[in-house]
Amino acid sequence: MQKVLIITYYWPPGSGAGVQRWLKFSKYLPSFGWEPLILTVDPGYATWPATDITLEKDIPAGTRIYKTAAKDYFRLYRKDKKNIPSAGFASGVSDGFRGRLQRFIRGNFFIPDPRRGWNRDAFNKARELIINEKIDHVITTSPPHSTQLIGLKLKKKFPGIKWIADLRDPWTDIYYYSMFYPTEISKAIDTNYEKMVLRSADKIITVGKSLKDLFSSKESSAAGKTFIITNGFDEDDFNSIQPESPDVFTVSYIGTLSDDYPVSGFISAFSQLISSGLKLKLRFAGLVSENMKNQIRPEIGNNDVDFLPYANHHEAIKYMTGSSALLLIIPDHKSNRTILTGKLFEYIAAGKPVICLGPADGDAAAIIKETSSGKVFNYDESAQIRDYLIHLLQYPKHESKNIDAFSRRKLTEKLVQAITG
Repeated sequence: MQKVLIITYYWPPGSGAGVQRWLKFSKYLPSFGWEPLILTVDPGYATWPATDITLEKDIPAGTRIYKTAAKDYFRLYRKDKKNIPSAGFASGVSDGFRGRLQRFIRGNFFIPDPRRGWNRDAFNKARELIINEKIDHVITTSPPHSTQLIGLKLKKKFPGIKWIADLRDPWTDIYYYSMFYPTEISKAIDTNYEKMVLRSADKIITVGKSLKDLFSSKESSAAGKTFIITNGFDEDDFNSIQPESPDVFTVSYIGTLSDDYPVSGFISAFSQLISSGLKLKLRFAGLVSENMKNQIRPEIGNNDVDFLPYANHHEAIKYMTGSSALLLIIPDHKSNRTILTGKLFEYIAAGKPVICLGPADGDAAAIIKETSSGKVFNYDESAQIRDYLIHLLQYPKHESKNIDAFSRRKLTEKLVQAITG
């Protein structure tokens, strides 16, 4: 069995799409003749926004996992280490002097991100594993994009290895990048890191066509060596859950909801239907900013909206399969066409219609159209959203198509083709 070293900051008990992606790849890689060796950060040194210990049971038996220490750069500029910001600042953005200063320090003194405090220990361990285990295939996955600098350094140390860089999100084009107030010098340094990774990696993996096009526009050599492997769903996660239809028509949003997610058009449509006497429920499960809660509650009313705490992965799947419809919101940003959230594929697998707010020509919209799994609306299309909700109330039966291509097993087969091709 061939060996591949996977270097990932996010691993159980950390949670999120980044954890799911490589946890599931690792589950199915042995079926295709590859043994994954996992190099990750020790939980005692990790700075994860959230944890989910239930994911540890999904780690395949016998998987070799190596964990290292890390320097906690977050501690150097944040006193509230326990409140590590998640992507998109779902806990809210502090516009006070202290909040702006913290973000400025983050964006200009810890490039590309504070989690690079793991890099030295991770590099040393990776070097040891490459030598002792005779590894010639290495995968680095990001964000955090600082993890790609480990791959860059390993490629210089071992020119003969095949280095695959997995880039799940934009780098210097991420929708909240400007919130760190990077100076021109800082942006130049970060952009140079990005280009060096794109140029030096033997192969690049990303999650959608728009993101591939974005990276290819930055480094011409990237186009011919970039493979698109989306996120997906694992059938095993759904086998033990019986789908349900709630007594009251319930639209659920699962995951993080920050101030960058425009909801006013949807909330207006939803509140109009409630005002007309229809029975509906809106449910949020996950981290929702206080600003968002204060925007939503007065429009919907406390009796018709629920804000539930962060749910572990199994609970999240139960919420999906126990809903009438599922809400997906793409942040309103110039790069939003590239955003292809991991939960979209689990939404589709849940068999409930997806209501997506975002660009009609984005990658998420293309997947929804390909699978006939719902409809996509512009953020302010309240009338159209309202009409679609009425349609779903009248015709609740829904069936997606062509979803097998997004199963984790099928995607792992594509990964193996990318590694060996």
